[in-house]
Amino acid sequence: MGRNGMDGWGVLERASELARQGQAFALATVVWRQGPSSGQLGSRAIITASGEVHGWIGGACAEPTVIREARQVIAEGEPRLLLLGTPDQFGKTVPEGMTVVPISCQSEGALEVFIEPVQPAPRLMIVGRSPMAQTLAALADALGWRTAVLDGPDFTTADVDPAAMVVVATQGHGDEDAMEQAVLARPAYLGLVASRRRGAVVLGYLADRGLPKDQLDRVRVPAGLDLGRTSHREIAVAILAELVQLRAAGAIDTAAGEAGGAGAHADAATRAAPAEAVDPVCGMTVVAGKSSHPLEHEGITYYFCSAGCRREFEADPAAYVKRGTRC
Repeated sequence: MGRNGMDGWGVLERASELARQGQAFALATVVWRQGPSSGQLGSRAIITASGEVHGWIGGACAEPTVIREARQVIAEGEPRLLLLGTPDQFGKTVPEGMTVVPISCQSEGALEVFIEPVQPAPRLMIVGRSPMAQTLAALADALGWRTAVLDGPDFTTADVDPAAMVVVATQGHGDEDAMEQAVLARPAYLGLVASRRRGAVVLGYLADRGLPKDQLDRVRVPAGLDLGRTSHREIAVAILAELVQLRAAGAIDTAAGEAGGAGAHADAATRAAPAEAVDPVCGMTVVAGKSSHPLEHEGITYYFCSAGCRREFEADPAAYVKRGTRC
C-alpha cells in the first residue's frame, strides 16, 4: 500500500476521479528497478501540480525527485522517462531521450520511472434546446468531452469557466441575453449559431450595452466551418470540426484558466513550488523543509536527503560547507 493507503488499483480509480473533475495531474509508474529499492516494478503514483502524492513511487530519495519532475511534466504537457540513481551505475548505457537524475541513496538502488501528463477532457457548454444542439452534444460526448446543454433562460456566467467552449444555439429565443452572459464569462471559445446578418444585430446590441469590444471580436458568427447551406446535423458536425481544428492548432486553450486545467496548474505549480536546496554531501536536490533533516551550521540551514548524509556533514562540515545551499 502507498501513501493515503492507496494501492495500484486505488491510484487508477483516483486518476479517473480527478479526470472527471477536470483536474490535470501526472501519473508516474515504475517500469524498472534495481534493488535494493522501496519502489517496486509497476508501482504507481499520482502527482498533482501542487505536489500532492497519491500512491507510492519510492522512498525518501526517489519521491522528491519524481515530484519535482512530475510538476514539470504537468506544466509542459510532455511525458518523461526518468532514470534515478548514481551516474556511475549507468555509464554510457543510457538510451537516448531518457532523463538521468542522479540520486545518492545509501541503499544503492535505482529506478526507471515513466511520468505522463493527464489533461482534463475539453468542456463544451451548449446553450439552447434545438435539434442541432442535441446533435452537437451527442457528437461531443462521443469524443469523450465533458458536455452540458442548458436552456437559454437557465444559462448564466456561473455555468462557464475560462477553459470552456461555449456554443449559443438559442436560435432567436433570447439570443441577446444568452450571448451577454456568455461574453461576460470570457470562455476559451464562443460561437453563435446564426446567420451573419443576425449575428451582426446581436453583437451590435451587446456593443451598445457596453460589453468589451475585445471579447465581442472573438465571437464566431456563424459558429462552425463554412459548409454552405446544410442541415442541422451537418451544422453540428461543422461546429465540432471547427472546435477540433482550433484546439489542434493551439488557437484555443481549453486548459488555461480551468480550476483543474493544465494552464492553471502550471501557474499553480510555479506559485506553490516548495523551496529547494542541494544536499551538500551527495549533491541531490531536496525540499528545503522539515522532512529533509535540516541542520543549522554557522547561521546557514542545510538540508539532506537522508539522516546518513546529515551525519557525514556533522562529522566534517568543512569538507562540504561550500556545496550547501541556504534556504
